Amino acid sequence: MNLGPTELIIVLLIVLLIFGGTKLPKLARSMGQAQKEFKKGLSEGHKDDDESSSDAK
Repeated sequence: MNLGPTELIIVLLIVLLIFGGTKLPKLARSMGQAQKEFKKGLSEGHKDDDESSSDAK
């Protein structure tokens, strides 16, 4: 599912209408933090998989 520039602008306008201009920076910050934690969890999961596979040998 690829979003083109037109679709992206429409989505951003809808988000702006729903959350308002004052809550938008807080929402973006929390989404960025959630993405960071998700990536951190994925990388830790891959490290655990690598360690467990090397222990099994």
